[in-house]
Amino acid sequence: MATLGEAVTVERSAEPVSFGRVRIESIDVLRGVIMVLMALDHTRDFFGTPGANPTDLSTTTVPLFFTRWITHFCAPAFFLLTGTGAWLARRRMSTPQLSRFLFTRGLWLIFLELVVTRDLGWQFNFDYRVVPLIVLWGLGWSMIALSALVYLPASVVATFGLVMIATHNLLDSVEFKNPLWTILHSPGILFAKSGHTIFVGYVLIPWVGVSAVGYSLGQIYRWPGDRRRAFLLRLSLAAISLFIVLRAINVYGDPLPWSRQNSAVFTLLSFLNTTKYPPSLLFLLMTLGPALLVLWAIDLATPAILRPALFFGKVPMFYYLLHIPLIHLLAIVVCIARYGHIYWMFQSPGLQFFPITPPPGWGYSLPIIYLIWAMVVISLYPLCRWFAGVRRRRSDWWLSYF
Repeated sequence: MATLGEAVTVERSAEPVSFGRVRIESIDVLRGVIMVLMALDHTRDFFGTPGANPTDLSTTTVPLFFTRWITHFCAPAFFLLTGTGAWLARRRMSTPQLSRFLFTRGLWLIFLELVVTRDLGWQFNFDYRVVPLIVLWGLGWSMIALSALVYLPASVVATFGLVMIATHNLLDSVEFKNPLWTILHSPGILFAKSGHTIFVGYVLIPWVGVSAVGYSLGQIYRWPGDRRRAFLLRLSLAAISLFIVLRAINVYGDPLPWSRQNSAVFTLLSFLNTTKYPPSLLFLLMTLGPALLVLWAIDLATPAILRPALFFGKVPMFYYLLHIPLIHLLAIVVCIARYGHIYWMFQSPGLQFFPITPPPGWGYSLPIIYLIWAMVVISLYPLCRWFAGVRRRRSDWWLSYF
């Protein structure tokens, strides 16, 4: 999930930011935390109980719900930071150069989604029976959209993004039997014929809007530190408060209203159970508000416990391209140890068998999933730290693709 890796690092003072070829540590840390959480969700995809829906309140458990819920923060924050990275790249590129950069990187991400991560990560096969258009697809098109938006004033881009986020739920009741509408707003099957399925998971509305808002947010890294932090705090608290108010009213912002459940805990789960596909206004307020609060909290100093995440955040695409096949390989090891066969790990004949066909009795408890997740993250840390050093020391053109 690549953002623009050439961000800046802020001088931790009340003075205006100096724009050298450096990085913003708080953005890298937040991005790294996102990458770590993402691996938890993907570990559950491969090792979880088949068919278990963490957000179905009639069957889920509290730990399973929150295991899924915490990973909801990944995509919104990453789309936001993609836009922020685009703004920060302006100081070393002309507008036409930035536009070309975003356009070509967007095409690269779409290629990775269609070919590399599908074949060599998620499914380990080349039959193209199931082609999911998910996060890299959405990020790629967001970058392509930004390649045009960068010619507009930042205030116009911000307005465009905010309007898209705030109003797109008005389109929830609109139904078109049209592939373009499936790509834009209505996740679902784009193509299904002769045993082959193309499924759109990440639609362009409102994900493009999130990146547009992130692009405008990049301006605050020109501000003095005190002003920047005050703005981040106010913005995060406003987003969180607006989520609570709108969700409590239960009228607009999400197609799935909350309702009272048999216990206070499950009523809270219902309140938090907002819609990701497509991401509703309330889903984005619920996730982006806390993400901005984290940015505020670590803007002055990064807690020691989060410092390892810094290296994941510096090389997010490198991490992304490694972590999925690593989890898949671990699933193969477990499968052959348990069953003596591994052919299930290469089969995905339909959407219900994505990313693998689960063997009989497949599925592990949350403690096992958390243990495997920790193994994945720990094993990738030295590789990411090494590659971050390569990127710091060298400026080869191809490094910008990772």
